[in-house]
Amino acid sequence: MSVEEQTESGAATDVRPPSPPPMTVVESVVIRFCGDSGDGMQLTGTEFTRASALALNDLATLPDYPAEIRAPAGTLAGVSGYQINFGSQEVYTPGDQPDVLVAMNPAALKMNLPDLISGGILIVNTGAFTVKNLELAGYPSNPLEDGSLEKYRLVKIDISKLVGLALEGSSLGTKDAGRCKNFWALGLMFWMYQRETERELRSIQEKFGKKPELADANIRAFKAGYSYGENTELFGQTFHVRPAKIEPGLYRNVTGNSATAMGIVCAGQLAELPVFFGGYPITPASDILHELSTYLHYGVTTFQAEDEIAGVGSAIGASYSGSLGVTATSGPGISLKQEAIGLAVMLELPLLIINVQRGGPSTGLPTKTEQADLFQALYGRHGECPVPVLAAMTPSDCFFTVLEAVRVAIKYMTPVFVLTDGYLANGSEPWKVPDVSSLPKFPTSFRTDPAGFQVYDRDPESLARAWVRPGTAGLEHRIGGIEKHNLTGNISYDPDNHHQMVKTRAAKVAGVAREAGELIACGPPEGDLLVVGWGSTYGAITQAVQTMQREGHKVSSVHLRWLNPLNPRLGPYLKGFRRILVPEMNNGQLVRILRAEFLVDAEGLNKIQGKPFKVSELCQAIAERAPRGSK
Repeated sequence: MSVEEQTESGAATDVRPPSPPPMTVVESVVIRFCGDSGDGMQLTGTEFTRASALALNDLATLPDYPAEIRAPAGTLAGVSGYQINFGSQEVYTPGDQPDVLVAMNPAALKMNLPDLISGGILIVNTGAFTVKNLELAGYPSNPLEDGSLEKYRLVKIDISKLVGLALEGSSLGTKDAGRCKNFWALGLMFWMYQRETERELRSIQEKFGKKPELADANIRAFKAGYSYGENTELFGQTFHVRPAKIEPGLYRNVTGNSATAMGIVCAGQLAELPVFFGGYPITPASDILHELSTYLHYGVTTFQAEDEIAGVGSAIGASYSGSLGVTATSGPGISLKQEAIGLAVMLELPLLIINVQRGGPSTGLPTKTEQADLFQALYGRHGECPVPVLAAMTPSDCFFTVLEAVRVAIKYMTPVFVLTDGYLANGSEPWKVPDVSSLPKFPTSFRTDPAGFQVYDRDPESLARAWVRPGTAGLEHRIGGIEKHNLTGNISYDPDNHHQMVKTRAAKVAGVAREAGELIACGPPEGDLLVVGWGSTYGAITQAVQTMQREGHKVSSVHLRWLNPLNPRLGPYLKGFRRILVPEMNNGQLVRILRAEFLVDAEGLNKIQGKPFKVSELCQAIAERAPRGSK
């Protein structure tokens, strides 16, 4: 509908509201939000991720935290980022390079600009480009003015000033008002990608409901950012990513840590056991403890111990008493727990041990990702002390990996490791919530019959001893860390008995191989190159292999969930390929195991930067080793 406006000459003319900019349909987009650790980039990324999930896009995310808790504002050490790849097709990774970079200050620009694609959209908060901040970031001149950003679609916006204008009359002080910049940027991105705003406004209201002045300020900033994009013809276009074609069902967005926590709760229900979690806070595993503490109504008890040793010790005690004992930590915590894990092996009790790997050694890169704890899980204990080891592939796969690990721990009466890492723990993806009633139960059986009871009398198939709750009449028994007689459980220093017990415990763990199932393979069982991966490299490897297969390269991949024991189908599978490549975020651990176990000339591709593999890196490695049309 038009309205009439009188011109100076008296003639009437139609004045219509501005037409919306043309909308460009794109298959996928990678956006990275970055700024100071106090700029709320993690919250901004999380909120945009949720909106993308509600828009039915497939997605994957990569939060990137600074290692220093209180790095000086404006410095390179304090930069925080959040990357999301969302699309209308299946998304395997958070993306190699951002198409859009939102930089809130000079330090964020300097740290993240090298990743932005040539011609990518670069949105910069000019209000933070002060002389002081430029110096802190190490810029000799202002990059917004010296022509160094010419190959990007540079959009300069004084977000700091515009937020101040939007919040005029607010009860917030200048400092608190400035913290609303992230919601202004979020509003702009909502306009740019045509996200639905009403749910976001309700979310802000709920999130800050206890502080109405903050809720009001963030809503005003969000609306101001959206309106700015709508009214300034900023890009001359908006973008639309169609919904992905996904299997119908109930979906939720999950991180690896939240999926791990839900897997622990579900495992307790399926095993019909109370759950006891004993742990100590450590990045990036702490969220498992935090989330489990909310599941008291599902029979979950959480105990934040005074240290890592007490955490695992309490979990072992819980298993001894007839609960499902669980502990979670990262590499440094595993180092402290190892003697107690050896005790659990000697006691032959079920125990779930989760290692959310991070960069090492020592404190290393506490907020970055790495796969360098495989040897630690396999061999880190003294003596002959084998333990089953499984690794999750994706954030949502953490749920199912935990279920499998607990089932094995109970069936074989053994501690079991589950390896995730910082990339999986903090990354997120849509997850089709399973029908719990369809998940196979594995109810626990405790021995109560004292007739003929011997502590280490074993099931002939699994070699597991019976699980006995302490205090059961007639089933009093002795367990401990000193070697025991192979039946009675009495202390034994007999050399032949020790030899037998070591061999029996090893045979029990080796027998877990029968649980491994089919290999997780992509492509035909023979060709020029087989890419073997484990853990969080799954997404990048799968996308790279599928890309190179379409281009005519004779390449396949196989991904290992079972790392000890190895899947018995793996050895024959390796023989079908001329070359074997093993990408790992370590200095070459699985590759050494494959060489030793199968006597194959496997080649490592190692990345130890605290960052996951890029698909392009793997595509290049595949092309070099399996040229198109090779035989």
